[in-house]
Amino acid sequence: MKRLIKIATLSILSAFLLVTIFDMHLVGKPSITSMDDYIIQNAQVQTGSNNVVAAILFDYRGLDTLGEASVLFAAASGVFILFSTMKGKGAQDD
Repeated sequence: MKRLIKIATLSILSAFLLVTIFDMHLVGKPSITSMDDYIIQNAQVQTGSNNVVAAILFDYRGLDTLGEASVLFAAASGVFILFSTMKGKGAQDD
């Protein structure tokens, strides 16, 4: 049963990897949309930022960026808590 689960998991991950690889854009050749021109023309007026990248990250996609930062903070906190609970256990096992 465990072998079947491993094979199924490996098959699903392999299929996901293949779909992802074949669906990727070529490096340096992004698809052009009308949103690109809109943001370039209006970012400074709408956000007051001279940097278009900063305007996109913090003004247009501010909540998304906050969510990503929260996930990274939670992951780092989890790793810190995990390692702090394991402190000193390796030396006592001998």
